[in-house]
Amino acid sequence: MSNTSTGSMRATKKLIPDLRFLEFVKDGEWVKEEFGDLLDYLQPTDYLVTSTAYDGKYKTPVLTAGKTFILGYTNEREGVFKNNLPVIIFDDFTTASKYVDFPFKAKSSAMKILMAKKNGNIKFFFESMQNINYEVGVHGRHWISIFSKLKVPIPQPKEQQKIASCLSSLDELIAAHNNKLKTLKDHKKGLMQNLFPATSTGSATGETVPKYRFPEFENDGEWVKKKLGDEDVSFFVTSKIDSQTLNLQNYFSTDNMLSDFGGITKATKLPSTGRVTKCIKGDILISNIRPYLKKIWKSDRQGGTSNDVLVFRSGIKVISDFLECIIKNDAFINYVMLSAKGVKMPRGDKDSMMEYSIRMPDQKEQQKIASCLSALDDLITSQTEKIEQLKQHKKGLMQGLFPKIEVA
Repeated sequence: MSNTSTGSMRATKKLIPDLRFLEFVKDGEWVKEEFGDLLDYLQPTDYLVTSTAYDGKYKTPVLTAGKTFILGYTNEREGVFKNNLPVIIFDDFTTASKYVDFPFKAKSSAMKILMAKKNGNIKFFFESMQNINYEVGVHGRHWISIFSKLKVPIPQPKEQQKIASCLSSLDELIAAHNNKLKTLKDHKKGLMQNLFPATSTGSATGETVPKYRFPEFENDGEWVKKKLGDEDVSFFVTSKIDSQTLNLQNYFSTDNMLSDFGGITKATKLPSTGRVTKCIKGDILISNIRPYLKKIWKSDRQGGTSNDVLVFRSGIKVISDFLECIIKNDAFINYVMLSAKGVKMPRGDKDSMMEYSIRMPDQKEQQKIASCLSALDDLITSQTEKIEQLKQHKKGLMQGLFPKIEVA
């Protein structure tokens, strides 16, 4: 691969990318073409699912161009899109897009199925689409009226294929690491099911000891029945901290807490109110807006939280790491959602949370279990970081493989 940017202005004006494979260095400039001249579109009408009774045991995925991508799986056999693959699915309202190389059905009519014309490479066109900084304005359909008329730089088919193959290889590597991450998460989920006594949701009337128990605790008897709100188990923090003492690193709101127990990111803004709830190292923070998003994090520093974040602190008989295991658990989330209030933006009921029934061992066994799961959490965190690094690498690579231009 050659670096062609002897002058960035020259590279921009001449529609030549900064990075170019050696066999194409002398091929001259790319040319601007409209997406509408590169891609045919198809309405999804014939491929819409008739029932939303999805089940993981079914084979055909039902897709959306949005973040969710796979809404579920259907057993419907008629109207499955399986010819002319791969394609791009394009959300006509949000302009979100996905590359699809497998048979599927669609959920919404507000989608276009895009197919390459002539000798064009659909993967290249998709990646080119991801490079566009397009802001959706008024609510409306965008493909025909706007997006199809955008002009983007395009090389000859062979160079399209080379770039597409390069990026596809990187996508496959990212997918492999995503599969490894899923395996780690599934392993942790299975481990938790065996390291804690099986109970019905929110009830401790089931097993009194876990299926798997570390040898040194096998003769320690039954775990004790408690409620999350028992004073010696946990309590909600109500103490306050002056918001002027906070910064973007130690202010936590539902906006900078990550879903699926993913931790936190740096805040983008600070609170406008004078005082907010104070948290300390070891507290368990829960975003109480849409609890099913699983925005739960054990604080590693002192800071402050928004009103939509609940702060749990462990009591004298429970170590913080074990409390984290109880709360960062699908069983607890399912229980919270049973009493959640609201439809579009459900919130967990605080009183109901404190009635959550648990069983717990003595603190030595708590620590052993927490340490085991913490080691697995470290692997999950490390794997997540690897995936993010690969995504950033792809992002940087794309900036070099495509000419720097303003889309017109």
